[in-house]
Amino acid sequence: LAAVEMALASGLTLLAPSERDPSRTSTLGTGELIRAALDLGVGEIFVGLGGSATNDGGLGMARALGARFFDERGSELAGYGADLARLARIDLRGLDPRLRSCRVRAVCDVDNPLYGPRGAAHVYAAQKGADADMIRELDQGLRNLARVIENDLGIAVANQPGAGAAGGLGAGMMSFVGASLEPGIELVLEMVWLADRLDGADLVLTGEGSLDSQTGAGKGPAGVARMARERRIPCIAICGSVAGDPEPLRAMGIEAAFSLCSGPLSVQEAMRDGARLLARVSGEVARVFLAGRHPARDTASLPGSV
Repeated sequence: LAAVEMALASGLTLLAPSERDPSRTSTLGTGELIRAALDLGVGEIFVGLGGSATNDGGLGMARALGARFFDERGSELAGYGADLARLARIDLRGLDPRLRSCRVRAVCDVDNPLYGPRGAAHVYAAQKGADADMIRELDQGLRNLARVIENDLGIAVANQPGAGAAGGLGAGMMSFVGASLEPGIELVLEMVWLADRLDGADLVLTGEGSLDSQTGAGKGPAGVARMARERRIPCIAICGSVAGDPEPLRAMGIEAAFSLCSGPLSVQEAMRDGARLLARVSGEVARVFLAGRHPARDTASLPGSV
């Protein structure tokens, strides 16, 4: 078994803000990591999708594994985000034959389709450096990619949940290397034995960087809250920021949500002091929970007391 994290090769954090441009980035490095995993002779590869700086629909990844892509004049494409609109033909004849005997599982925490209002470009490209015009161009490119995939490969990928993950890499993983696309949270909860750990619990704490409209689309806190609700255990989220209407959070099983930032803080300050802030807010949440159950209990010695 090999695990590949695409963000380590094609991730947003690898670029300075001034370098971010999803029309010029590629998942080529992710494909090279998959090829390196094949070199190890493994029978199964997990590929984590997320945190990408890319919007190339997986063209770069597939090129690293032997696929070729052409425009209508027969010129080969390099596989950047800007190439999606020019794509006219897909050639998988040179694809690494070792993929046939290796199970590839793409793991993601979103269920976005490939294009459209909830697609890869409209939801995620802005944080990768795209302006409004580029977002429209990338979305049109992803639409074209879906058409060519269906024409050349016979695969209807556009509306598959998770196709838009990592700038369309989800669609590319399914179409070009035959990967299954699986919810990351289900895999993680299984691997950490969360069901067993919840036995006898009175309170569940979960969290993420930003608790927002994307949380319910397969993100970790939604999976944790679901398991807690099934066992009638209250679940509270502690996050860097909490955005939007809290009612959808209640619907997914999160009883309440708290931000680490009790006052104005820059992102840099919040990340630098994250451990201290997390200890403080966790302590406050635990004290409120215990006070509600045992009003006379002394909670001064709880972790995070200030």
